[in-house]
Amino acid sequence: MPRWEEGSEERMKQSAMELFEEQGFEATTAVQIAERARVTTRTFFRYFPDKEEILFADADLLNAALVRELLRTPDLEQPLRTVVRTLAGYDWEKLGSRDLLRRRSRLIASNPGLLERDLIKRHQMAEGFRRALGERGVDPDTAELAASTGSQIFGTAYRKWLESDDSDLTTITDSVTSLLADIVPAARPPRGRRRAPAAPAAK
Repeated sequence: MPRWEEGSEERMKQSAMELFEEQGFEATTAVQIAERARVTTRTFFRYFPDKEEILFADADLLNAALVRELLRTPDLEQPLRTVVRTLAGYDWEKLGSRDLLRRRSRLIASNPGLLERDLIKRHQMAEGFRRALGERGVDPDTAELAASTGSQIFGTAYRKWLESDDSDLTTITDSVTSLLADIVPAARPPRGRRRAPAAPAAK
């Protein structure tokens, strides 16, 4: 069986997705993926530590790119909106077609082990945002809340985007952000001030 290195990573990603969909994630082995991609098993493990990681191969590079973009943002008056806009502004189809991203998302959602790993990756992304906001002088509590909440907002928007072929991700993200504003009461006392006590009820 001929084997070659050029394009090995992409062939393995494609082969893995095909096998996962054909026979299920649990039934697929690294050896089978390597064979279909026409590379050696040794080559497979040179690129990926396990078959799970083949679905998250771009996570570290993606996180680094997003953090760099956040650090370059000139205006941090609204840290939450900055985090959300940074995520929404990324070209997610660099990672694959909308159809491929949709298939990947469904596969992850169907497997508890993959879901756990996905949550870990999302947490790592939020941590990167938190540190970046801190480097830019944002208050630690505000940075943590903006990073975690912004990631959650975008996660909801991203799922809705995958379900639609025509919608713009930024528009969907703005809609989800507005929904959060509707959920969180807008009326609150300014920081450092208390509400005036209610007038006593008439007897």
